[in-house]
Amino acid sequence: MNKKIASLMGVVAVAGLALTGCGSGSPSGDGESTAAAGASESGASGELTEVTVGVLPIAPSVGVEYGIENGIFEEHGFDVELSTQNAGAAMLPAVSNQQITFGVGNPLSVMTAVDQGLDMRIAAGYSNSLAEGEDIAGVVTKADSGIESYADLEGKVTSLNALRTLGDLTIMADAEEAGADPQALDFTEMPFPDMPAQLEQGNVDAIWVPEPFLTSVLSDEANQLVGYSFQDAIPGMPTMVTFTSGAYAEENPEVVADFAAAMTEALAASEEDPEGTRAMLPEFIDLPEEVAANLKMEELSGEIRTDQLNETAELAVKYGFIDEAPDPAKLFIQ
Repeated sequence: MNKKIASLMGVVAVAGLALTGCGSGSPSGDGESTAAAGASESGASGELTEVTVGVLPIAPSVGVEYGIENGIFEEHGFDVELSTQNAGAAMLPAVSNQQITFGVGNPLSVMTAVDQGLDMRIAAGYSNSLAEGEDIAGVVTKADSGIESYADLEGKVTSLNALRTLGDLTIMADAEEAGADPQALDFTEMPFPDMPAQLEQGNVDAIWVPEPFLTSVLSDEANQLVGYSFQDAIPGMPTMVTFTSGAYAEENPEVVADFAAAMTEALAASEEDPEGTRAMLPEFIDLPEEVAANLKMEELSGEIRTDQLNETAELAVKYGFIDEAPDPAKLFIQ
């Protein structure tokens, strides 16, 4: 891959935080909640409720910014402040102690946090992989590698940006479905920009990459697509969700319901205006205009896809990512 283009796209490498792991490390931190973090500040009639929303510096997060810039959250009675987080694992404890009111991040990280003792609730959906056609992340190998399916990854080395996340979870499910032993797959961590060269040099047998790296890597005829791991495992699976703490949800049920409605409307409006949304990306995440104009993005939707999320939880238990699936009645705010 052209080194200049790789450099320009470097900022998008954090897309893996959303797609494969806002980070599944142990969440910690019992800091005290702050009033500005999300409690309603409506002292006088008609005042907006102030909320802080944690987002990652990646393209899909622009859906929240779209809602802010177009007054959608304000119409629903909210004054939204964005808090950019470099990793979802750090966002989880901040939401738990209400320093951040709502977070937008990887559903597997939320489930991992619940499995480790944090009381988290999914208040709305956010982004999803594509159920059919070309998806937003996939496994790529050399055309002459002899790897034609997920089953052929058994005993081979596949690089991911982070382990024990949605990337390796779905690849394991796809490999088992194809007849391979999922425990015989070998995964290694590597930054996205480094993957094409490592694949070319034969240091890894396959790479898992999201957009825009996927399109770039496949533009080289020496490479071929093995499959879209999300789509092949769980079509249309959620890649990010909107979540809050259990304590905040129980203390402020109307605020949470109203915010979920606002988020749903904002995401629907953003999804219906792809040109307007993409036009915000260069300033929002310092993305080159030419990359923003052609970036393949997830579907934005506030719907909580409970069936797909439950399937994700089942796979996480099956492959030992978490010990027990969260109780859907407690996890999802409907």
